[in-house]
Amino acid sequence: MDEKFRVVITDFITDDLVPEREILGDIADIIPVNAFSEEELEGKIEDADGIMVYHSLELTAKSINRLERCKVIVRPGVGVDNVDHVTARSRGIPVANVPDYGTEEVADSAIGLTLSLTRGITTLNSLLRDNLTIAWKQTHVEPLPRLRGRGFGIIGLGRIGMATAVRAKALGMDVLFYDPHREDGYDKALGVRRVETLDELLNQSFVVSPHCPLTEETHHIINAETIAKMPAGSYLVNTSRGGVVDTSALPDALASGHLAGAGIDVLVLEPPRPDDPLLKAWRDPAHPAHHRLIVNPHSAFYCAEGMIDMRTKGAIACRRGLLGEPIRTLVN
Repeated sequence: MDEKFRVVITDFITDDLVPEREILGDIADIIPVNAFSEEELEGKIEDADGIMVYHSLELTAKSINRLERCKVIVRPGVGVDNVDHVTARSRGIPVANVPDYGTEEVADSAIGLTLSLTRGITTLNSLLRDNLTIAWKQTHVEPLPRLRGRGFGIIGLGRIGMATAVRAKALGMDVLFYDPHREDGYDKALGVRRVETLDELLNQSFVVSPHCPLTEETHHIINAETIAKMPAGSYLVNTSRGGVVDTSALPDALASGHLAGAGIDVLVLEPPRPDDPLLKAWRDPAHPAHHRLIVNPHSAFYCAEGMIDMRTKGAIACRRGLLGEPIRTLVN
């Protein structure tokens, strides 16, 4: 090859690029931009042959239409809602993702948040920090029901939803799922229950855990109205995408006790603004969310091995696209 391809990593990755260089180094020069907004990409991606975009920014039609010779866009992650793959296809640019890098970790995190909330671990730890003497008793979380036999509702039975279902089953929970796009038979294979409507799932779930992509159909699928259909004293855990849950509904639901707790790993804006109503309630010692809400920084996917998987598989998809080879994880 006389001239190497040019691959731009738009965001998130800022280190020595060892995984990417091992796979792409013989055919491409790799340029990390470390941008935090799409505007910062202007003048830096137009002549790229390949683009790898993480989750810190969006790649919209505005940027895609400026690409002069791009052969492939890779989203090294599961969700592709931050890439306009329809416009990319209209330009003849394939878009690929990495759907399997963090399956176990996200499922583990969903169950970890569930146990921290439903066993009172987070609440008791938070109360003890405030007043060790007064809070040194279990009565602050009474009544705390046994998990066995209680409903664990999964919205979206994809790879991560299935992995979470297996883990919730191991806790003895009654696992049910709502997914109108999932073919028949998965309930039999996994030994879980399928419900036909979202309302059925909400009504029967002690814990609701979305594991769906962010689409027009799933945007704010959990909101004030749907939370009201969950049993009083139930829990919400979100490790999917920020826009799946309308977090503005959570402070009131937690204050009323309708939600006994919530674990939120993903938000629409990351990091959130300090005046975000959810964050204000979370920081306020006088608000029930202070003790019964867990906020994590979009970290459910993370483990050392998973990061290598994500970067390696993303680079492999990029190499295939650059060389005109079939891409197994094509999304458009």
